[in-house]
Amino acid sequence: MGPLSCESNTVMPPVTVKYTKLFINGDFVDSVSGKTFETLDPRTGEAITRVSEAEKEDVNLAVKAARAAFDHGPWPRMSGYKRGCILSKFADLVLQHGEELAALETLDNGKPLDMARAMDIPYAVEVIRYYAGSADKIHGQTLKMSGQYQGYTLHEPIGVVGQIIPWNFPIVMFFSKVGPALAAGCTVVIKSAEQTPLTALYCARLAKEAGIPSGVLNVLSGFGETAGAAISSHMGIDKVSFTGSTQVGRLIMEAAAKSNLKPVTLELGGKSPVIVMDDADVDKAVNIAHLAIFSNMGQVCLAGSRVFVQEGIYDEFVKKAVARAKQQVVGDPFHPGVQHGPQIDKKQFEKVLEYIQYGKEDGANLLIGGNSLGDKGFYIEPTIFSDVEDDMQIAKEEIFGPVMSILKFKTIEEVIERGNKTIYGLGAGVITKDIDIANRISRSLRAGTVWINSYLVVSPDAPLGGYKMSGIGREYGSYGLENYLQVKCVITPLQNSPWI
Repeated sequence: MGPLSCESNTVMPPVTVKYTKLFINGDFVDSVSGKTFETLDPRTGEAITRVSEAEKEDVNLAVKAARAAFDHGPWPRMSGYKRGCILSKFADLVLQHGEELAALETLDNGKPLDMARAMDIPYAVEVIRYYAGSADKIHGQTLKMSGQYQGYTLHEPIGVVGQIIPWNFPIVMFFSKVGPALAAGCTVVIKSAEQTPLTALYCARLAKEAGIPSGVLNVLSGFGETAGAAISSHMGIDKVSFTGSTQVGRLIMEAAAKSNLKPVTLELGGKSPVIVMDDADVDKAVNIAHLAIFSNMGQVCLAGSRVFVQEGIYDEFVKKAVARAKQQVVGDPFHPGVQHGPQIDKKQFEKVLEYIQYGKEDGANLLIGGNSLGDKGFYIEPTIFSDVEDDMQIAKEEIFGPVMSILKFKTIEEVIERGNKTIYGLGAGVITKDIDIANRISRSLRAGTVWINSYLVVSPDAPLGGYKMSGIGREYGSYGLENYLQVKCVITPLQNSPWI
């Protein structure tokens, strides 16, 4: 592994925090209570700044603004073309301020600046531009009715939308939620993760500059048990969308049901299998598996944390996977070339180390890593276990950290059964040169996305979501837009029509 540079050479971040207040009805405002909370630098565990803390009263104000903007404002009454033009300007502004946003993301989240620059900011722009282009392409169907009637469907904006986003990809998740909702003509109340509020607030300012009317987009920072709970249970919110843990997803679904039975979209946890067949190119397979688990320090819902390797190449794969992990450059994420920064916070840091201990106690073979790094911050070495069995905790439970579990299998039938032996079903990977094997396994795995000879390839037009306890509904693409639309059927009689 590359040298750790965070102990005595913490980089001064090339960014200044400008926005720390709640964004409600087009203005930055203090919380009603006046409360603030610290957001921390994962490199050191020290405070970056304090931001306003939204609670129930602030959610009420944001919903009131969003409701007025939906019921009486111009946004849902604007042509799709015009909404798309404003969203396109929004995307242009994000790109224009991309360097500052990338640095802010790294400061608040700990991901390598190289990654934020090359992936997160460009992808966020791509998402908003995709939905800008979709805004004037929302249409229903003409129905061939029986009898002397005509029918058609309307796809109407669902109304005021509550959205709650996670901390692992803050700016990408922000636009993945608000992009389709705004394109559909909805108004939004969005809560950032309490660990990473800074880029969402910055984007609120850019939204105003782009011309999004007051009340259409309201951005809150706060905690799940207060602001998040208030959004989920609010009677004035027509739909809620959440990305995060399965445990919290259950609470949100329950609150939505107990309030006004609002529909929910949930993108939740995963324990995704990566299946490597004997005929695979081992070097290529190692690189794919490495990417699948160590990207973003393992803090990816789709992470390929269970690597099933067929017995014929198992020993070679294990040896090369360890060698590849040793090349991972760990250090201060502001340093050029660093690939692996800190975990998000102390809680997640301790959780990952606890699972590593479980792996040791359960009898898995620790090949590399397993330790924290540095005297400050939340750095953990890339970690690999071999000889992992299906009933071990590291093979069953979502760790959300840089821990690869390698499991051996013999037959296709066996690996399909074992790959599906999980409460989750978010993603999966298959690495093979045989198209028939790829097709068979991809159709047999109960997962929302299956990558063939690749992993973590995402695109705004490719739907993302899970089977089983990995969630409900799909994000991205036309499926993501449909989350924010109601279908209305209109039927009228036909009088003296020359044809039926």
